[in-house]
Amino acid sequence: MLLHSFALLSLLALVQLAICAEDYYKILGVDKQATNKQLKAAYKKLAVKFHPDKRNGDEESAHQKLVELSEAYEVLSDAELRQIYDRHGHDGVKQHKNGGQGGGFHDPFDLFSRFFGGHGHYGHSSQEPRGHNVDVKIKISLRDFYNGATTEFQWNRQHICETCEGTGSADGQVDTCSVCGGHGVRIVKQQLAPGMFQQMQMRCDACGGRGKSIKHKCPVCNGQRVERKPTTVTLQVERGAARDSKVVYENEADESPDWVAGDLVVTLAEKEPAPEDNPDKVDGAYFRRKGDDLYWTEVLSLREAWMGGWTRNITHLDSHVVRLGRTRGQVVQSGHVETIPGEGMPKWHEDGESPGHQHEFGNLYVTYEVILPDQMEKKMENDFWDLWEKWRAKQGVDLHKDSGRPEPAMARDEL
Repeated sequence: MLLHSFALLSLLALVQLAICAEDYYKILGVDKQATNKQLKAAYKKLAVKFHPDKRNGDEESAHQKLVELSEAYEVLSDAELRQIYDRHGHDGVKQHKNGGQGGGFHDPFDLFSRFFGGHGHYGHSSQEPRGHNVDVKIKISLRDFYNGATTEFQWNRQHICETCEGTGSADGQVDTCSVCGGHGVRIVKQQLAPGMFQQMQMRCDACGGRGKSIKHKCPVCNGQRVERKPTTVTLQVERGAARDSKVVYENEADESPDWVAGDLVVTLAEKEPAPEDNPDKVDGAYFRRKGDDLYWTEVLSLREAWMGGWTRNITHLDSHVVRLGRTRGQVVQSGHVETIPGEGMPKWHEDGESPGHQHEFGNLYVTYEVILPDQMEKKMENDFWDLWEKWRAKQGVDLHKDSGRPEPAMARDEL
């Protein structure tokens, strides 16, 4: 019985260890094979979501969540700590830290500031300045607006230097500026006349107004604390998104230790149709969009417009077929507009395509243009002329007389 109890306790301990070994991965919402890039993306997304400054009335639990996120990222982003955690769980990491490797975890707001700048907050107070928003325009094909798409783009973003962690110092040593005493400004006296002086406040040129001096500059950012480098952004275009609609990435604009990063604002512009964006050669790539409706021009011959007896298959933006046609004897006037309900754009909805919501669609408007032949063989011309004259004599209408317009005056020869 004792042996059985011991085995059960051992099994429970192993299960608990397995659960703990998964905790950090679950906190960040990643699997155990996640790359550093995926870890960073997961942390940034969740840190913005659960930051206490954005959770009014729920600051305490949000702070605890931010602590958990910071601990998880701090361990998993360090190759050595991650290996220890995968093998020995939380206890292994704790023993490693207590063994002279840096003590406990860092302030979660310090980690947040490394990603977003400022001092770990959102700039809602005068003490926490916020950087400018950055606007980017990305051109999207009509097909991607219709079907929805995931794409990527790059822009040259200012990042906090990862090598020096935004200090600008190669050795991490940052001293108070000896010229301005750390104030960032200095008082300069200028003599205007004998016994008359003017006192001015100027930005300290020794430290650039930062109030700090660095002896050994970071070789990567050259002491500037920031660096610009191409940054890849994943863009999710939702189905039915409006032309010139905006996708906002919170705190994804230029970073700096001096401010909280502003927002990256992406405007979705519609791209002109091009063959390279239409590999399947669908007709819909050349639709014209106005709001939730689509427009198309269909060309008919004289015979088709007058006699009917024709069909057309239009391949839509998702490759389904819309059929147009007339039976024999149905006439289509040039310029006639046909409305096809439900064949326009999907109407955007915040829930997207989900069990609780199905997309509604606008209309497709088809304008018919009749093309008349501009050349005929002589025999064909004579045959048609005879045919028109025959039926005009029987059923023809004199359009001039029918219009009620006055007859033109007869010209007279004065001679």
